[in-house]
Amino acid sequence: MTNLKEQCSIIVADALNKFATENNLQTSIPIENLVIETPPNPEMGDVGIPMFPFAKVLRKAPPMIAEAVVAIVSKDERSASIGQFLAVGPYVNLKLNKVAAISDTLVLIQNQGEKYGTLDSKGEVPLKGRRVMVEFSSPNTNKPLHLGHLRNDALGESISRILKEAGAEVYKVNIINNRGVHICKSMLAYQKFHQPKGETPESLNIKSDRFVGDCYVEFDKWNKQDSSAETQAQELLVKWEQGDKEVHELWETMNNWAIHGIQQTYKRTGVSFDKLYYESDTYLKGKEEILKGLEEGIFYKEEDGSVWVDLAEIGLDKKVLLRKDGTALYMTQDIGTAIYRHKDWAFNQLVYVVGSEQQYHFKVLFYVLKKLGYQWADQLYHLSYGMVNLPEGKMKSREGTVVDADDLINSLRDGALEEIATKGREEAVGNPNEVAESIALGALHYYLLQTTPTKDMLFNPKEYLSFNGNTGPYLQYMGARICSILKKAEEKGVSVAKGTDGAELLSHETEWELIKILGEYPKTVVKAAQDLDPSQVATYLYNVAKSFSRFYHDCPALGIAQENPQLASARLALIQATRIVLKKGLNLILVPFLETM
Repeated sequence: MTNLKEQCSIIVADALNKFATENNLQTSIPIENLVIETPPNPEMGDVGIPMFPFAKVLRKAPPMIAEAVVAIVSKDERSASIGQFLAVGPYVNLKLNKVAAISDTLVLIQNQGEKYGTLDSKGEVPLKGRRVMVEFSSPNTNKPLHLGHLRNDALGESISRILKEAGAEVYKVNIINNRGVHICKSMLAYQKFHQPKGETPESLNIKSDRFVGDCYVEFDKWNKQDSSAETQAQELLVKWEQGDKEVHELWETMNNWAIHGIQQTYKRTGVSFDKLYYESDTYLKGKEEILKGLEEGIFYKEEDGSVWVDLAEIGLDKKVLLRKDGTALYMTQDIGTAIYRHKDWAFNQLVYVVGSEQQYHFKVLFYVLKKLGYQWADQLYHLSYGMVNLPEGKMKSREGTVVDADDLINSLRDGALEEIATKGREEAVGNPNEVAESIALGALHYYLLQTTPTKDMLFNPKEYLSFNGNTGPYLQYMGARICSILKKAEEKGVSVAKGTDGAELLSHETEWELIKILGEYPKTVVKAAQDLDPSQVATYLYNVAKSFSRFYHDCPALGIAQENPQLASARLALIQATRIVLKKGLNLILVPFLETM
């Protein structure tokens, strides 16, 4: 399919240039200027190329250009093997030669196998040379991961996988926010409510990050009763920055509790990083840069001793960079972290996966880094995503109104286990607990990624655990069904067609529909990588699953194996190609592929 579309572009580009020559126009139209589209109605063709971009240089109306191009193409010997070219208004459309297109796609998928989607039709890597650093998750060591983190993690991990699939070199990083007044609040609550009793996560049998988060909630309750609590937290922060030994010992203990628990959740959800950065290591570099900028007149100092930057140049007011007591802010540490990162791994793009409420923060960060003279600041990008809200409103960690990540996955797993038991599938699935865990993760990640990143989401678990409709379990079920068909075919000795064998027999409309969709996988991956949008892959896979369902209903393979073995083998080749695409695509959106379900 991809090869035929490429040949179509070459033929149309040649025809456009021939038209220009025949009309004495001194211009040359490169093939890169052609846009390949899919007509809204299949009867209009399988490929559409708009002529609007060439109206000015060719001095003709787009419909006239389309008619002239089709007239020229009709005399080109190469066109017959590709299909029928048509002038449809301002478009040059092509009805593909179905046998050639089916053969082209199936052979490409068979030959490239696991590399299908990572290579273009010429066998080249689409995003070769692109070095992308992706920062995501950025947990605080005063609480466990919650539903909001899960969306962040899913976006960051999925985008990284999609970029790699398209050929980019990707480096995944995570900044652990392990210092600041919020950390001190958990520490104070621990000192007040737990340390006197010698309580630890182990002694209370509580997951270590959950225990630290409980301390943070306890501080908020205490703060509402004791007006000095906030002041004590600030004083503890100053002691920490001054290197107080006892404060640092407690800080290290509680940070280790939090990080250990968070890493357990990462492993569970399939999230990983190439490097972890810690705010406690990078904030001093940020302070150093701010003080250097102050000396150079880039920043200025207020009467109380705080350091600020004037943002009038980008249409904003001003922003504090160092407090009056000299302590750092988030902005300070982000400046230092960005500088360290570029020295560690010279990216040509750094993507920050951070919620939309931080848009102002990143505008200021990018501006400050550029003012400090770092030219690579132009290569920084904030992938802003919407919030995940509860029906009753926004989640708040300090009030304990968050949906804990592990609790959520556990509840989904238990729901999947119940579904497996209801259907009497315990023995069929092998290990019910493992399968239920995979279904839970598939449901969760698909739900979080099927929506465009910029949109807010309303948390409703009942919707995305369904085995029907636009859900992760539905896609997993289709994958399991495909595996079952292929396994039965092997047991019965029905072979899968190789190469172009039997391609001419795949003439049913649902076969053609499925073939066309499978041929779109490489383009979908590249587009999702360029747009940094996993929802495009999720939507594509749902369309694959729906198309396969129609094909499976209308075009039996095993049932016709005796009367028409060649057609059965050809259909099995199409089923096998669907399995390759579905399995690869689901991996990109963190949905485990299941062979039994």
